[in-house]
Amino acid sequence: MEDRRAQKPGGASGLLSRFVTWGSDKSGSTTAFVAALAVVVAWSLTGPYFKYSDTWQLVINTGTSIVTFLMVFLIQRVQNKDTLAVQLKLNEVVAALEGASNRLISVEDLSVEELKVLHIHYQRLSQMAKKDRSVTESHSVEEAEARHAFKRDRRKTRHQKTEQAD
Repeated sequence: MEDRRAQKPGGASGLLSRFVTWGSDKSGSTTAFVAALAVVVAWSLTGPYFKYSDTWQLVINTGTSIVTFLMVFLIQRVQNKDTLAVQLKLNEVVAALEGASNRLISVEDLSVEELKVLHIHYQRLSQMAKKDRSVTESHSVEEAEARHAFKRDRRKTRHQKTEQAD
């Protein structure tokens, strides 16, 4: 796994960011799993000693609730950071590819209604491609329609030439 601690932003936010990164790296490790398993085993083995009392049960319930509560926020923060990093990488790919639709740069920032419009756009492209024998890349509905018409006309011309040759 890549060591994400190489980034060292300054200030309290940077300290928190490094702590969260460290925490997520450690909590996802085999050692953390074995430690959690050991705690549960130790707790269950002490049951007979504490006569399975309410306090004995409360200890594990409270501990797991606290850990779960904190892990939800830790996981969400890491997920947000990772999602942003992936989006930035995808934006770079879209921006760098000649012919790629720049409409897709930062598409995650669009409203649900705008995403639905783009979804319909790509559904139309898919429907046109399904009518053809091979799938081609299209970056706008207009371009796709022009390509589709061109290929349809070219096929007709080839077909006519084949019939004339026979």
